[in-house]
Amino acid sequence: MGGVLVSGDGTGYDAARIEVLEGREAVRKRPGMWIGSTGERGLHGLVFEVVGRAVNQVLSGGGGRVDVTLTLDGCVRVADDGPGVPFDATGDADRPDLEALLTRMPAGPQPAGWYIGAVSHFGAGLFVANALLSRLTAEAQGAGAGRVVQEYARGVPVTPPTAVGLATGSGTTIAFWPDTEIFTTTRCSFAVLAERFRQVAFLNRGLAISLTDERPVAGPRAVSFRFPDGVRDFVAALNAETGPFLHPDVIGFERQDPRIAGTMEVALLWSDAGEEWLRSFANSRATPQGGTHVDGFRDGVATAVIGYAREQGLLAAADPDPRADQISEGLTAVVSVRLDQPEFVGSTRGQLGNTDVRDCVEEAVREHLGNWFKEHPEQAAGIVNRILGVAA
Repeated sequence: MGGVLVSGDGTGYDAARIEVLEGREAVRKRPGMWIGSTGERGLHGLVFEVVGRAVNQVLSGGGGRVDVTLTLDGCVRVADDGPGVPFDATGDADRPDLEALLTRMPAGPQPAGWYIGAVSHFGAGLFVANALLSRLTAEAQGAGAGRVVQEYARGVPVTPPTAVGLATGSGTTIAFWPDTEIFTTTRCSFAVLAERFRQVAFLNRGLAISLTDERPVAGPRAVSFRFPDGVRDFVAALNAETGPFLHPDVIGFERQDPRIAGTMEVALLWSDAGEEWLRSFANSRATPQGGTHVDGFRDGVATAVIGYAREQGLLAAADPDPRADQISEGLTAVVSVRLDQPEFVGSTRGQLGNTDVRDCVEEAVREHLGNWFKEHPEQAAGIVNRILGVAA
């Protein structure tokens, strides 16, 4: 656990009069345990922790935007127009207030339905990020509280939450400076941040996310991402340079399933490219080792393809089923699940382990792809004949 206590008679509110509990010092002593490294990778992980909170706030409100700015003085400013996380002493464990998020180590897993999308690969939270910063300014507005600001130095509040005016909307802005005592570099890569934000926008339909870099001598540069079709757009982008499609439309669907307390979103197409391009995610976190969601996807695709081929007489009763590598040749796909309680295999969280997910994804893919084949017989015949090695 970590946090802060005001010592003395309570007449002052500055870093000199605050007793810091061991959690903050533990984070600063071994930062690599929390964000992976003290180099560029860890620096970007730090940014992703702060952006992840903003993304979750926006998504919990049904959509909106997150704007990230890299300033000339080394600051990273993250602003969102979500419902806002107020500075409020009545915040509880299920919905902690902003000061609690910044000064207390989470006591356990995120409450169900709260942790929607993971931008960071570590999920350390705002407390860890704040401990590794030389300075942070947090501003919250809305929720009937006006605009309230609080400043921190190396994880310790140096001012109380202070009202600074009327709210002009809702949302939270966190501006921070990575600590040079911790990091070997404090200069973020525009390209690395932009690529991750683009991926997060693909995986969370309705989210708008921008990145502005004010540091270049030639003038600011900026990118903005928003993808109305979510993973369908993701598949189209992945497949853009692999050759002509065998059919004009990306096949995709989204389904909520109470059996896994979550939602799955899948998109796929076959092209003339020989390689398989399969990307999988759990709560927006990449799962390069796959997992139960990928196993279910492959099972569903194989069952739908083989079932259609036999129903249409493209496979005789004596013919063997096509091999998995035949079915996956030229396949581009994205498999994304959002779960209240994801379970990962191993410390790197690169493989999803929720056992119920496999059957649920298999069922959904089999049904949707099977129905698509029936509704698009010409395109289906072209896909299946190619898989079977038969001239269309």
